[in-house]
Amino acid sequence: MGRITVRTPVLTLRTDGTMRRRQDTLTAEEPLELRVGGTALTVTMRTPGSDVELAHGFLLTEGVIGGRDDVAVARYCDGVDEEGRNTYNVLDVTLAPGVPPPDTSVERNFYTTSSCGVCGKAALDAVRLSSRFDVGTDFRVTPEMLATLPDTLRARQRVFRATGGLHAAALFDASGELLVVREDVGRHNAVDKAIGWAVMSERIPLHDAGLLVSGRASFELVQKAAMAGIPMLAAISAPSSLAVELAAERDLSLVGFLRGGAMNVYSGEKRLSLPNTAS
Repeated sequence: MGRITVRTPVLTLRTDGTMRRRQDTLTAEEPLELRVGGTALTVTMRTPGSDVELAHGFLLTEGVIGGRDDVAVARYCDGVDEEGRNTYNVLDVTLAPGVPPPDTSVERNFYTTSSCGVCGKAALDAVRLSSRFDVGTDFRVTPEMLATLPDTLRARQRVFRATGGLHAAALFDASGELLVVREDVGRHNAVDKAIGWAVMSERIPLHDAGLLVSGRASFELVQKAAMAGIPMLAAISAPSSLAVELAAERDLSLVGFLRGGAMNVYSGEKRLSLPNTAS
């Protein structure tokens, strides 16, 4: 397994003229090649760890699988490749009998990076996938509970405290308990790891949980939530215009700027217990 963090020398300068050489802790970033049945499907830049969850989450949110039973086995390729590189950065998934392989046509280019999951897709329509699940309708929370989530998440971000360089994603229930927290250099990878945990725990569709992300809410993160049947996405930062549009289209509750005891509700306010004085 690759390292989650690495140490590197750094020169720290201050405007008062002082300087200091020291060791800094950085978030590790390494490529993961995901294969299905021995055929390369995608390469993503990720922080090593929870790779099998990442694979399950990615395959579910891309519509390849619908649950844990659709995967027969997921394993790292053994040894080293022809160029001498460790193949813990190559994960091969064997689908269960009868599960069709993914479409790897030019129109569905699966190449992703740590900064942008939609980059490389041929067209926006190619990622506007239809979910096997509707989003849950009975999930309901209070603004007071949502306001507590950023601090709760930050307390669970172990690697972020050491590096300051990771995104986080968490699944939370209606009482505010964080069911799982995953960190990664890529925001979409962190979400795939959290959703992959739910796939492997046989909790899909996630009608009884919301998704919390430490950064902004992009189109793709709303898409991933919808593909898992998640009724609510809450982001500490801003949503994009396409994220708001897709959330409304999928009847998914989207909360942004969740910080400092305040929040913006962009869609699906029916899932929040609101005061009668809201104007």
